[in-house]
Amino acid sequence: MNRKNLGGALFAVLPFVLALAVDLVLFLVFRDRLPERVASHFTGGGRADQYMGRDWYVLISTLTLVVAGGAWLLMAARWQLHGRAHRWLFSSGFALAGFLGWLLAAALLVNVDATVGPRGEVPGVSLPMWHFAAALGVAALTGGLGWALAALFPAPEPPAGSGPWQAGGGARIALADGEVAGWTRGAGSRWAPAAVLALLAAGLVLTPLWRWEAGLPLLVVGVVLGGFVRAHVMVDRRGITVSGTLPWPRVRVPLDRIESACSRDISPLAEFGGWGYRVRPGGTGVVLRSGEGIVATLVDGRKFAVTVDDSKTGAALLNTLVDRRRAGR
Repeated sequence: MNRKNLGGALFAVLPFVLALAVDLVLFLVFRDRLPERVASHFTGGGRADQYMGRDWYVLISTLTLVVAGGAWLLMAARWQLHGRAHRWLFSSGFALAGFLGWLLAAALLVNVDATVGPRGEVPGVSLPMWHFAAALGVAALTGGLGWALAALFPAPEPPAGSGPWQAGGGARIALADGEVAGWTRGAGSRWAPAAVLALLAAGLVLTPLWRWEAGLPLLVVGVVLGGFVRAHVMVDRRGITVSGTLPWPRVRVPLDRIESACSRDISPLAEFGGWGYRVRPGGTGVVLRSGEGIVATLVDGRKFAVTVDDSKTGAALLNTLVDRRRAGR
Protein backbone atom coordinates (compact mmCIF):
# COMPACT_ATOMS: atom_id res chain seq x y z
CA MET A 1 0.00 0.00 0.00
CA ASN A 2 1.49 3.36 -1.03
CA ARG A 3 1.12 6.60 0.91
CA LYS A 4 -1.78 7.80 -1.24
CA ASN A 5 -3.73 4.58 -0.69
CA LEU A 6 -2.97 4.73 3.03
CA GLY A 7 -4.34 8.26 3.27
CA GLY A 8 -7.52 7.29 1.43
CA ALA A 9 -7.97 4.18 3.58
CA LEU A 10 -7.62 6.17 6.80
CA PHE A 11 -10.08 8.75 5.49
CA ALA A 12 -12.59 6.01 4.61
CA VAL A 13 -12.51 4.58 8.14
CA LEU A 14 -12.52 8.01 9.84
CA PRO A 15 -16.34 8.42 10.15
CA PHE A 16 -16.69 4.99 11.78
CA VAL A 17 -13.94 5.86 14.25
CA LEU A 18 -15.69 9.14 15.10
CA ALA A 19 -19.08 7.44 15.49
CA LEU A 20 -17.53 4.81 17.75
CA ALA A 21 -15.74 7.48 19.80
CA VAL A 22 -19.00 9.41 20.33
CA ASP A 23 -20.86 6.26 21.40
CA LEU A 24 -18.11 5.19 23.80
CA VAL A 25 -17.86 8.67 25.34
CA LEU A 26 -21.62 8.73 25.86
CA PHE A 27 -21.48 5.33 27.51
CA LEU A 28 -18.65 6.34 29.85
CA VAL A 29 -20.35 9.64 30.76
CA PHE A 30 -23.74 8.09 31.50
CA ARG A 31 -22.69 4.61 32.63
CA ASP A 32 -23.60 5.22 36.27
CA ARG A 33 -27.02 6.50 35.23
CA LEU A 34 -27.83 3.49 33.05
CA PRO A 35 -29.72 0.49 34.44
CA GLU A 36 -27.94 -2.87 34.63
CA ARG A 37 -30.19 -4.10 31.83
CA VAL A 38 -30.88 -1.54 29.11
CA ALA A 39 -33.71 -1.58 26.60
CA SER A 40 -32.26 -3.00 23.38
CA HIS A 41 -35.29 -3.86 21.25
CA PHE A 42 -38.22 -1.62 20.39
CA THR A 43 -41.59 -2.19 18.78
CA GLY A 44 -42.81 -0.32 15.71
CA GLY A 45 -44.35 2.25 18.05
CA GLY A 46 -41.04 2.75 19.86
CA ARG A 47 -41.90 0.87 23.08
CA ALA A 48 -39.11 -1.26 24.58
CA ASP A 49 -39.86 -4.99 24.67
CA GLN A 50 -36.43 -6.64 25.05
CA TYR A 51 -33.40 -5.91 27.23
CA MET A 52 -29.73 -6.83 27.58
CA GLY A 53 -26.84 -6.07 29.92
CA ARG A 54 -25.45 -2.59 29.43
CA ASP A 55 -21.91 -3.90 28.90
CA TRP A 56 -23.16 -6.35 26.28
CA TYR A 57 -24.96 -3.51 24.55
CA VAL A 58 -21.85 -1.38 24.22
CA LEU A 59 -19.87 -4.43 23.05
CA ILE A 60 -22.37 -5.17 20.27
CA SER A 61 -22.44 -1.50 19.27
CA THR A 62 -18.65 -1.44 19.10
CA LEU A 63 -18.48 -4.60 16.99
CA THR A 64 -21.07 -3.22 14.58
CA LEU A 65 -19.06 -0.08 13.87
CA VAL A 66 -15.74 -1.96 13.80
CA VAL A 67 -17.01 -4.47 11.21
CA ALA A 68 -18.54 -1.74 9.02
CA GLY A 69 -15.41 0.43 9.30
CA GLY A 70 -13.17 -2.53 8.51
CA ALA A 71 -15.14 -3.20 5.33
CA TRP A 72 -14.66 0.39 4.09
CA LEU A 73 -11.00 0.33 5.11
CA LEU A 74 -10.45 -2.79 3.01
CA MET A 75 -12.27 -1.35 0.01
CA ALA A 76 -10.35 1.93 0.09
CA ALA A 77 -7.01 0.14 0.48
CA ARG A 78 -7.47 -2.44 -2.27
CA TRP A 79 -9.77 -0.95 -4.87
CA GLN A 80 -8.64 1.25 -7.73
CA LEU A 81 -11.84 3.21 -8.41
CA HIS A 82 -12.04 5.97 -10.99
CA GLY A 83 -14.23 9.01 -11.45
CA ARG A 84 -17.43 9.26 -9.43
CA ALA A 85 -17.05 5.72 -8.09
CA HIS A 86 -14.06 6.94 -6.08
CA ARG A 87 -16.16 9.64 -4.37
CA TRP A 88 -19.16 7.35 -3.89
CA LEU A 89 -16.97 5.01 -1.83
CA PHE A 90 -16.18 7.72 0.71
CA SER A 91 -19.68 9.23 0.61
CA SER A 92 -21.41 5.92 1.32
CA GLY A 93 -19.06 5.20 4.22
CA PHE A 94 -19.78 8.59 5.83
CA ALA A 95 -23.53 8.07 5.33
CA LEU A 96 -23.53 4.58 6.90
CA ALA A 97 -21.43 5.75 9.85
CA GLY A 98 -23.78 8.68 10.46
CA PHE A 99 -26.85 6.45 10.28
CA LEU A 100 -25.51 3.77 12.64
CA GLY A 101 -23.91 6.29 14.99
CA TRP A 102 -27.16 8.20 15.51
CA LEU A 103 -29.28 5.11 16.14
CA LEU A 104 -26.81 3.54 18.55
CA ALA A 105 -26.37 6.78 20.48
CA ALA A 106 -30.11 7.44 20.60
CA ALA A 107 -30.86 3.94 21.86
CA LEU A 108 -28.31 4.41 24.63
CA LEU A 109 -29.50 7.87 25.70
CA VAL A 110 -33.16 6.90 26.06
CA ASN A 111 -32.05 4.48 28.81
CA VAL A 112 -30.42 7.21 30.92
CA ASP A 113 -32.12 7.61 34.35
CA ALA A 114 -34.71 4.98 33.40
CA THR A 115 -36.92 3.62 36.16
CA VAL A 116 -36.11 -0.04 36.84
CA GLY A 117 -39.01 -2.46 37.25
CA PRO A 118 -39.23 -5.36 39.72
CA ARG A 119 -37.64 -7.81 37.26
CA GLY A 120 -34.85 -5.48 36.21
CA GLU A 121 -36.66 -4.21 33.11
CA VAL A 122 -37.12 -0.55 32.16
CA PRO A 123 -40.71 -0.49 30.85
CA GLY A 124 -40.91 3.29 30.62
CA VAL A 125 -38.17 3.53 27.97
CA SER A 126 -39.20 4.21 24.36
CA LEU A 127 -37.40 5.11 21.15
CA PRO A 128 -39.79 7.17 18.98
CA MET A 129 -39.70 6.44 15.27
CA TRP A 130 -38.65 10.00 14.54
CA HIS A 131 -35.16 8.86 15.52
CA PHE A 132 -35.12 6.65 12.43
CA ALA A 133 -36.03 9.63 10.24
CA ALA A 134 -33.37 11.68 12.02
CA ALA A 135 -30.81 8.94 11.35
CA LEU A 136 -31.66 9.09 7.63
CA GLY A 137 -31.22 12.86 7.72
CA VAL A 138 -27.85 12.52 9.43
CA ALA A 139 -26.86 9.93 6.81
CA ALA A 140 -27.72 12.38 4.03
CA LEU A 141 -25.70 15.17 5.65
CA THR A 142 -22.66 13.05 6.45
CA GLY A 143 -22.82 11.41 3.02
CA GLY A 144 -22.71 14.86 1.42
CA LEU A 145 -19.79 15.80 3.65
CA GLY A 146 -17.94 12.67 2.61
CA TRP A 147 -18.59 13.45 -1.06
CA ALA A 148 -17.16 16.95 -0.65
CA LEU A 149 -14.13 15.90 1.39
CA ALA A 150 -13.32 13.12 -1.09
CA ALA A 151 -11.92 15.86 -3.33
CA LEU A 152 -8.90 15.88 -0.99
CA PHE A 153 -8.04 12.41 -2.31
CA PRO A 154 -8.10 12.62 -6.13
CA ALA A 155 -9.14 9.45 -7.93
CA PRO A 156 -6.44 7.61 -9.90
CA GLU A 157 -6.46 8.13 -13.63
CA PRO A 158 -8.31 5.38 -15.51
CA PRO A 159 -6.14 3.15 -17.67
CA ALA A 160 -5.74 4.01 -21.32
CA GLY A 161 -8.27 2.53 -23.66
CA SER A 162 -11.11 2.25 -21.18
CA GLY A 163 -13.66 4.57 -22.76
CA PRO A 164 -17.31 3.55 -22.84
CA TRP A 165 -17.97 0.64 -25.23
CA GLN A 166 -14.56 1.08 -26.80
CA ALA A 167 -13.65 -1.86 -29.02
CA GLY A 168 -10.31 -3.62 -29.07
CA GLY A 169 -8.30 -6.06 -31.11
CA GLY A 170 -9.84 -9.44 -31.94
CA ALA A 171 -7.19 -11.99 -30.98
CA ARG A 172 -7.66 -15.71 -31.74
CA ILE A 173 -6.58 -19.04 -30.27
CA ALA A 174 -5.27 -21.62 -32.69
CA LEU A 175 -7.32 -24.84 -32.62
CA ALA A 176 -6.80 -27.93 -34.75
CA ASP A 177 -9.66 -29.25 -36.88
CA GLY A 178 -12.06 -31.14 -34.68
CA GLU A 179 -10.45 -29.89 -31.47
CA VAL A 180 -12.94 -28.88 -28.77
CA ALA A 181 -12.12 -26.13 -26.28
CA GLY A 182 -13.83 -24.32 -23.42
CA TRP A 183 -12.82 -21.63 -20.95
CA THR A 184 -14.19 -20.73 -17.52
CA ARG A 185 -13.17 -18.31 -14.79
CA GLY A 186 -14.59 -16.95 -11.57
CA ALA A 187 -15.51 -13.27 -11.58
CA GLY A 188 -14.94 -12.20 -7.99
CA SER A 189 -16.59 -9.04 -6.70
CA ARG A 190 -14.66 -6.70 -4.44
CA TRP A 191 -17.56 -4.53 -3.31
CA ALA A 192 -20.27 -7.16 -2.80
CA PRO A 193 -18.72 -8.77 0.32
CA ALA A 194 -18.52 -5.34 1.95
CA ALA A 195 -22.10 -4.53 0.95
CA VAL A 196 -23.23 -7.86 2.38
CA LEU A 197 -21.42 -7.13 5.64
CA ALA A 198 -22.96 -3.64 5.80
CA LEU A 199 -26.48 -4.97 5.23
CA LEU A 200 -26.04 -7.70 7.81
CA ALA A 201 -24.59 -5.22 10.32
CA ALA A 202 -27.49 -2.81 9.78
CA GLY A 203 -29.95 -5.68 10.11
CA LEU A 204 -28.36 -6.86 13.32
CA VAL A 205 -28.57 -3.34 14.74
CA LEU A 206 -32.18 -2.64 13.72
CA THR A 207 -33.53 -6.04 14.80
CA PRO A 208 -32.74 -5.59 18.51
CA LEU A 209 -33.59 -1.87 18.44
CA TRP A 210 -37.04 -2.28 16.89
CA ARG A 211 -39.31 -5.12 15.88
CA TRP A 212 -37.96 -7.84 13.64
CA GLU A 213 -39.78 -6.24 10.68
CA ALA A 214 -37.19 -3.44 10.69
CA GLY A 215 -34.06 -5.58 10.47
CA LEU A 216 -35.21 -8.82 8.86
CA PRO A 217 -35.51 -7.40 5.31
CA LEU A 218 -31.91 -6.17 5.48
CA LEU A 219 -30.75 -9.56 6.74
CA VAL A 220 -32.63 -11.34 3.95
CA VAL A 221 -31.24 -9.01 1.26
CA GLY A 222 -27.74 -9.48 2.70
CA VAL A 223 -28.03 -13.27 2.58
CA VAL A 224 -29.45 -13.22 -0.97
CA LEU A 225 -26.77 -10.81 -2.17
CA GLY A 226 -24.18 -13.11 -0.63
CA GLY A 227 -25.11 -15.71 -3.24
CA PHE A 228 -23.98 -13.37 -6.01
CA VAL A 229 -20.65 -12.12 -4.70
CA ARG A 230 -18.88 -14.38 -7.17
CA ALA A 231 -20.02 -15.05 -10.73
CA HIS A 232 -18.81 -17.80 -13.06
CA VAL A 233 -18.12 -17.01 -16.71
CA MET A 234 -17.94 -19.77 -19.34
CA VAL A 235 -17.03 -19.59 -23.03
CA ASP A 236 -17.71 -22.66 -25.21
CA ARG A 237 -19.43 -23.68 -28.45
CA ARG A 238 -22.76 -22.42 -27.05
CA GLY A 239 -21.47 -18.86 -26.60
CA ILE A 240 -20.80 -17.02 -23.36
CA THR A 241 -22.63 -17.90 -20.13
CA VAL A 242 -22.60 -16.03 -16.81
CA SER A 243 -24.07 -17.52 -13.62
CA GLY A 244 -23.89 -16.72 -9.92
CA THR A 245 -22.95 -18.94 -7.00
CA LEU A 246 -26.04 -21.02 -7.86
CA PRO A 247 -26.75 -22.34 -11.40
CA TRP A 248 -29.75 -20.03 -11.71
CA PRO A 249 -30.33 -17.23 -12.56
CA ARG A 250 -27.89 -17.04 -15.42
CA VAL A 251 -27.27 -14.99 -18.55
CA ARG A 252 -26.32 -16.62 -21.85
CA VAL A 253 -25.44 -14.97 -25.18
CA PRO A 254 -25.61 -17.62 -27.95
CA LEU A 255 -22.65 -17.92 -30.27
CA ASP A 256 -24.75 -17.14 -33.36
CA ARG A 257 -25.56 -13.71 -31.91
CA ILE A 258 -21.89 -12.74 -31.46
CA GLU A 259 -19.96 -10.88 -34.14
CA SER A 260 -16.62 -10.49 -32.32
CA ALA A 261 -15.10 -10.08 -28.85
CA CYS A 262 -12.28 -8.19 -27.21
CA SER A 263 -10.70 -7.71 -23.79
CA ARG A 264 -10.43 -4.33 -22.13
CA ASP A 265 -10.78 -2.53 -18.80
CA ILE A 266 -14.36 -1.74 -17.74
CA SER A 267 -15.55 0.99 -15.36
CA PRO A 268 -18.99 -0.05 -14.00
CA LEU A 269 -20.05 3.35 -12.65
CA ALA A 270 -18.83 5.40 -15.61
CA GLU A 271 -20.10 3.02 -18.31
CA PHE A 272 -23.12 1.34 -16.71
CA GLY A 273 -24.11 3.59 -13.83
CA GLY A 274 -23.47 0.90 -11.22
CA TRP A 275 -22.75 -2.74 -10.54
CA GLY A 276 -24.59 -6.01 -11.11
CA TYR A 277 -26.67 -6.90 -14.17
CA ARG A 278 -26.98 -3.65 -16.05
CA VAL A 279 -29.00 -2.51 -19.07
CA ARG A 280 -28.11 0.67 -20.89
CA PRO A 281 -28.54 2.10 -24.40
CA GLY A 282 -26.41 0.05 -26.73
CA GLY A 283 -26.06 -3.10 -24.67
CA THR A 284 -26.08 -5.00 -21.40
CA GLY A 285 -23.49 -6.23 -18.95
CA VAL A 286 -22.74 -8.24 -15.83
CA VAL A 287 -20.25 -6.02 -14.04
CA LEU A 288 -19.33 -6.89 -10.47
CA ARG A 289 -16.14 -4.86 -10.21
CA SER A 290 -13.84 -2.51 -12.06
CA GLY A 291 -11.08 -3.97 -14.19
CA GLU A 292 -10.59 -6.24 -17.15
CA GLY A 293 -13.46 -7.98 -18.85
CA ILE A 294 -14.87 -9.40 -22.08
CA VAL A 295 -16.84 -7.10 -24.39
CA ALA A 296 -18.72 -8.98 -27.12
CA THR A 297 -20.09 -7.11 -30.12
CA LEU A 298 -23.36 -8.68 -31.25
CA VAL A 299 -24.60 -9.03 -34.83
CA ASP A 300 -27.21 -6.30 -34.25
CA GLY A 301 -24.51 -3.83 -33.17
CA ARG A 302 -25.31 -4.03 -29.45
CA LYS A 303 -22.69 -5.12 -26.94
CA PHE A 304 -22.51 -7.46 -23.97
CA ALA A 305 -19.84 -6.98 -21.29
CA VAL A 306 -18.75 -9.06 -18.30
CA THR A 307 -15.89 -8.35 -15.89
CA VAL A 308 -13.66 -11.37 -15.36
CA ASP A 309 -9.98 -12.22 -14.91
CA ASP A 310 -7.97 -13.61 -17.84
CA SER A 311 -10.45 -11.96 -20.19
CA LYS A 312 -7.95 -11.96 -23.08
CA THR A 313 -8.04 -15.74 -23.23
CA GLY A 314 -11.83 -15.84 -23.02
CA ALA A 315 -12.26 -13.22 -25.76
CA ALA A 316 -9.71 -14.92 -28.03
CA LEU A 317 -11.46 -18.29 -27.71
CA LEU A 318 -14.81 -16.64 -28.37
CA ASN A 319 -13.46 -15.12 -31.60
CA THR A 320 -12.10 -18.50 -32.68
CA LEU A 321 -15.44 -20.20 -32.04
CA VAL A 322 -17.25 -17.45 -33.98
CA ASP A 323 -14.89 -17.99 -36.94
CA ARG A 324 -15.59 -21.73 -36.83
CA ARG A 325 -19.34 -21.12 -36.85
CA ARG A 326 -19.06 -18.87 -39.88
CA ALA A 327 -16.95 -21.47 -41.69
CA GLY A 328 -19.50 -24.15 -40.86
CA ARG A 329 -17.01 -26.24 -38.85
